[in-house]
Amino acid sequence: MNELRVIISGGGTGGHIFPAVSIANALREINPDVKILFVGANGRMEMQRVPAAGYEIIGLPVRGLLRPLWKPGNISILMDFLRSKRMVKQTLLDFQPHVAVGVGGYASSATLNAAYELGIPCLIQEQNSYAGLTNKTLAKKASKICVAYEGMERFFPKDRILLTGNPVRQNLFNDSLTREECAAAFGLNPSKPTILLVGGSLGARTLNESVVKNLSRIAASPVQFIWQTGSYYKKEIEQTIDVKGKPGNIVVTDFISRMDQAYHLADLVISRAGAGTISELCLLGKPSILVPSPNVAEDHQTHNAMALVGRQAALLVRDAVAREELIPLALETVVDANKLQQLGKNAAAMALRDSARIIAEEVIKLAQGAKD
Repeated sequence: MNELRVIISGGGTGGHIFPAVSIANALREINPDVKILFVGANGRMEMQRVPAAGYEIIGLPVRGLLRPLWKPGNISILMDFLRSKRMVKQTLLDFQPHVAVGVGGYASSATLNAAYELGIPCLIQEQNSYAGLTNKTLAKKASKICVAYEGMERFFPKDRILLTGNPVRQNLFNDSLTREECAAAFGLNPSKPTILLVGGSLGARTLNESVVKNLSRIAASPVQFIWQTGSYYKKEIEQTIDVKGKPGNIVVTDFISRMDQAYHLADLVISRAGAGTISELCLLGKPSILVPSPNVAEDHQTHNAMALVGRQAALLVRDAVAREELIPLALETVVDANKLQQLGKNAAAMALRDSARIIAEEVIKLAQGAKD
């Protein structure tokens, strides 16, 4: 087709933004002349991350519903949703997209509802093993539903589901890295067992408190840690370590710019169970201990984690017991070569590759169908 115009909507967290940008990049690789416009929510991270990736974005005054749903504040949120839908409908009329893509998050509901009413084909991408409210609602209007886990027909019409996996950050895959250079980048010993602990860009309080509670145990172990505290907890952690003393076998940082090096060096990863992170762990074949966040809608991180645990591709520690159990389990696991091999091999077997390109090709098929 001579011209291709695509709307991509969603965001709120990195877990939505990374797949959205990856799909856009894949579309651009297939068709360098594609016109792509993003739609996000005002005040959310997509309003910075998407322009940084080289794409135009417009913001809507849309917000997430409060739980429980009968809270009075949801009335004003509903009014903002209706206003957002009117705004985005005008954007759709102006931009004239051939297809609309929703990746989850506040903005995608308003955008895809408006697109459907205008007769624009819609594709949604569900990252989690337990579908969110937005995508469950949008599924009735979507021509294609791209998913990352088997068994999603319990949420979506089976004939419209395509198992694609989750698009992930492509800069994680660097075959030229060596363990020695990665260890040197963090000032660590390449011959020591290494644990990478990450709680996302903002951090995770439970994971941080698990380390703080076990500093003496870590100091006495033959293991070394890369500990990403997250920006939100950086100051608090620095003050705590000043008082308690920092073990020499821990590297503490609020943000890791070279995650490819961190992953390459890590023999074991401790993480929350966000869909994007899990997809990365599987694609890299990394053994992991997952600590699902209890503070997410529909408890979807536990469902994500259990999909791996059920195949012996990860270990799980529940948030409520992590402060006592997480670090002892990690120190025991990272020196068990057979366990690490089993977890890594089983994780790699669950990996779905080329997700972004597969989804981009489906987007193009829908657009061609709309033009025919």
